[in-house]
Amino acid sequence: MRIKRSIITIVILSFSTSAFSQTKPLSEQVATTAMTVLWHDAAKNQTGAPAKWAYEYGLVLKGLESVWLNTGDGRYFSFIQHGLDQFVNADGTIRTYSLDDYNLDNILTGRALLLVYKVTGQEKYRKAADLLREQLKTHPRTSEGGFWHKKIYPSQMWLDGLYMAEPFYAEYASTFHDAAAFDDIAKQFELMERHSRDEKTGLLYHGWDESKKQRWADPATGHSPNFWDRAMGWYAMALVDTLDYFPKHHPKRAELISILNHLAVAVAKYQDPKTGLWYQVVDKGSEKGNYLESSGSCMFVYALAKGARMGYLPIDSLTVAQRGYKGIIQTFLKNDENGLVSLGGTVSVAGLGGTPYRDGSYEYYLSEKVVSNDPKGIGALLLASSEMETDATQSLGRGKTVLLDSYFNNETKKDPTGQVISWHYKWDELPNSGFSLWGNVFRRFGAKTDTLRDAPTSANLKNASVYIIVDPDTPQESEHPNYVEAKDVKPIVDWVRAGGVLVLMGNDFGNAEFDHFNTLAKEFGIEFNKDSRNKVPGNDYSMGRLVVKPPHPIFETARNLYLKEISTLKLSGPAKPVFEDSGDVIMAVSKLGKGTVFAVGDPWLYNEYTDGRKLPPEYDNYKAAVDLAQWLIKQSKN
Repeated sequence: MRIKRSIITIVILSFSTSAFSQTKPLSEQVATTAMTVLWHDAAKNQTGAPAKWAYEYGLVLKGLESVWLNTGDGRYFSFIQHGLDQFVNADGTIRTYSLDDYNLDNILTGRALLLVYKVTGQEKYRKAADLLREQLKTHPRTSEGGFWHKKIYPSQMWLDGLYMAEPFYAEYASTFHDAAAFDDIAKQFELMERHSRDEKTGLLYHGWDESKKQRWADPATGHSPNFWDRAMGWYAMALVDTLDYFPKHHPKRAELISILNHLAVAVAKYQDPKTGLWYQVVDKGSEKGNYLESSGSCMFVYALAKGARMGYLPIDSLTVAQRGYKGIIQTFLKNDENGLVSLGGTVSVAGLGGTPYRDGSYEYYLSEKVVSNDPKGIGALLLASSEMETDATQSLGRGKTVLLDSYFNNETKKDPTGQVISWHYKWDELPNSGFSLWGNVFRRFGAKTDTLRDAPTSANLKNASVYIIVDPDTPQESEHPNYVEAKDVKPIVDWVRAGGVLVLMGNDFGNAEFDHFNTLAKEFGIEFNKDSRNKVPGNDYSMGRLVVKPPHPIFETARNLYLKEISTLKLSGPAKPVFEDSGDVIMAVSKLGKGTVFAVGDPWLYNEYTDGRKLPPEYDNYKAAVDLAQWLIKQSKN
């Protein structure tokens, strides 16, 4: 299985670079198209710019989020926030949005609201997200509890609606500790599975009418007559994205994964063997007038590849996605007259009922206009290309776990709900203080990120490949700090000797505990000095600049680093400097047995200096995060 996945990785990389730029990933090229052609400035309502709060906008913003997380380029986040600011007022109300419309399509962009709220902490975004959550509380439902797609479509559930609402619903519930919501979220998928899945093909009909009154509804079952590729694509993406937030031990989680597996089998069965793509009407590829459609194909590629990477689907699903990705590049992509990547072959819209009436017939699905650079296609392509680029780098860290200490660094605070949470340098922490960008880098390389909330022992370190201890607490930071004690040192030293990679990240004097921390560091010939170097007044970033001289054993691509207020290092025995400046040791490496220790006197790879929003673009802290992550993974022997 390992050999097979490696072959897939090589092929994916060749596909993603052969048709277009040899130096820039396809996801970034598509992001340029999105920001140039689509919605350059929402406030001006230029051609292609959204005049109202709409799901297409939310899909593209979600795609741009994936590119931001994979690059640390702050331009993408700025574009997302700027776009939201054209709609979100200071009091959290949303321009052009009306709760009373009860339209599930209007929920999707709430995912961008949650992102920007988590990163910036600005209350207007939380209030806007609260407004969308309020809609779900009173949204009309079927007798079994399924959300109507829209108030104007009574008693109807559409596959599209699962992506519009459920990932936002799940993320909101996870963020604000609404555990009861997950039963309701699972119910939406269960109902759609029960009422729209075709037993013979395994495919899902576009819609279901509980009342059976619609002309498009089968009088016996209530489902619509055909299988539309984008509708199924919405549903597949809804499953893999909702699972990101669905509690690991919830009794319904396994059922959602089972539903996804059933869908993956059906989708693979109807993949066009020649192109790797999917038809507009999925099961009628050989019939007259049917055509290969790009947006649904992109959605299938994203859902199948992500499902395989996350372990929800077998490796064969990645093979299906790889063939589909190749087909998308070869069939639908070209460079326009301005050199921008252009996506063709996207059906502009398809629905059921309404005026003029859409009867769900085969002929109807073929009658809608096919266009280029439709936001639904561009958004799906952003997600698909980002995912495939991530899947292509998984082999480096597969099977390895990067463990982040939350015992010696255990600051707590109350979140907006009043719940006490651990914070400061955490994997899931999106504000400036978090390690979410660096954690994403490790996961992009196939490593699992986890957190150790207890004192280290031989048992709980056993499965870790890399163990990171950052900024141990002082009494000013924690009422009862957990100091590094002698009982903690031995299991860590033994683990390193056996092949583990230990990362020690201090801080400047006054902001970290040194005496106990140094009892561990000295075991490897390293001592954190009680000093504070690179003091930066205001935003005089040049005072924190450190230049990497190539070739460097760790930082292969990063050249200009930014470290502020750091403790320097004193070395002895096996410890060797790997970065020095003006006679000071800034970073060091020590070897013990099969293992490695890396030390630096600052937690400098936290979001504030890696997410691209603060530092000037000439600083390479995100590149340094990538370089260091790769180096640490490669050092691991266990």
